[in-house]
Amino acid sequence: MGDWLTEFPPHWFWLTLAAILGAAEMLAPGFFLIWLAMAAAGVGVLAFLLPVSIPMQVAIFAIASVLAVYAGKKFLKDNPIESDDPKLNDRGARLTGEIVTVVEAIADGRGRVKVGDSVWNVHGADAPAGAKVRVTGAEGAILKVEPVG
Repeated sequence: MGDWLTEFPPHWFWLTLAAILGAAEMLAPGFFLIWLAMAAAGVGVLAFLLPVSIPMQVAIFAIASVLAVYAGKKFLKDNPIESDDPKLNDRGARLTGEIVTVVEAIADGRGRVKVGDSVWNVHGADAPAGAKVRVTGAEGAILKVEPVG
């Protein structure tokens, strides 16, 4: 029963691992597993073409994985992925230019404003509660505002 496992060609293990990692990348995209899949595929092809020992295959996979992840990271840094909505996950940046209402007076440069159905902390020129201010930017979860002239 266990003979098939000992006679299982190593290149099929690596190619199967590459397919599994590629499928995992498609299910949970993050541009990480694809580089490991490419390293596994490379070792699978190498194991098919050359008589390489199992420990050497593992070592080659480890080195190829590090190199592939590094190359992928460099590639993505040099060629960033364009987005139709670059501010999609930056709520503060999406609010830039909006006119909002002060709900807690801005005193000494700090206060709170109502944005939609939520309240945000702000930094900006002093303004009384009820005043209208324009969002000029954001620092994390704190909006920068200026009085509406």
